[in-house]
Amino acid sequence: MAERVTFPSSSGPTLAGLIDLPQGETRGWGVFAHGFTLGKDSPAASRICKQLASEGIGMLRFDNLGLGDSEGDWGDGSFSHKVQDTIRAVEFMGGLGHEVRLLVGHSFGGAAAVAAAHGCPSVAALASIGAPYQPAHVEHNYDALVTRIESDGEAPFLIGGKALTLRRHFIEDVRSTDLRERIKTLRRALLVMHSPTDNTVGIGNASDIFRAARHPRSFVSLEGADHLLTGKNQAARAARIISAWADPYL
Repeated sequence: MAERVTFPSSSGPTLAGLIDLPQGETRGWGVFAHGFTLGKDSPAASRICKQLASEGIGMLRFDNLGLGDSEGDWGDGSFSHKVQDTIRAVEFMGGLGHEVRLLVGHSFGGAAAVAAAHGCPSVAALASIGAPYQPAHVEHNYDALVTRIESDGEAPFLIGGKALTLRRHFIEDVRSTDLRERIKTLRRALLVMHSPTDNTVGIGNASDIFRAARHPRSFVSLEGADHLLTGKNQAARAARIISAWADPYL
C-alpha cells in the first residue's frame, strides 16, 4: 500500500512522492534517492521500496525536479539541488512523525544520499547501490554535448526516452563536487552494494567508496545484477539485504 504525497523542493516547485507504508510491525522509516533521470517509479526505486515496506520499513521515494509527477524544469536542477531535495524529503517525513533512520540511494542518487546524510541528523544508516565515487562520473552520459553546452549554455539532452535540457550550471556543479571528505566523515553506518558486471558505473567506484569510508562499513556484491536492477528478483534481493543489515540502526 502506498500513499501519494507532495512537498516543496529546495528551489520552490512541488515534488511528488509515494510513501510505501510498512506492513505488519513498523520497524522504521527511510528515504530513497533515485538515479540520474530515473524517477520514483523506476524498477530499482519501486521494487526496493515495496520490498522494504513488506518487511516493516516504510519508504518515501520521490521524483526529482521536473521528472515524473514533480513540478519544475529538470534543467534548472543540479547535483546540489538533488542533495538539498533529499534533505527536504527527510525533513518532510519527520514532519509526518516518521523519523528517517535509513537513506538508500541508487546510482547518482547514491552519491546524493552520501552528501545529504550530513544534513540529516536522524539518519543512522546509508545504503548505496551502484553509486559513483564522484558525481562527475555522470559526464559519460552527455560527453558528446559538453563542448556545445560550454559555448551555448545549454543543449537538448535525450536519455531513457526523456527529452531534457542540460545546462552549464549542472556540469559545473558536478565537476566542483568532491565526495571524498563527505564519505570519510559520514559518521553513519554505510553499506556499499555494487554489481561486479555493472557496465554503467564500474565496480571500481565501489572500491573507492569503501576505502574512503570508515567503520561501520560493509560491502555486498550484487552478483549477476545489471546497473538498473531490472532482472528478476535483483531489486528485491538488494532490499532484503538492506533490511537485514539496517536492523540495528532503525
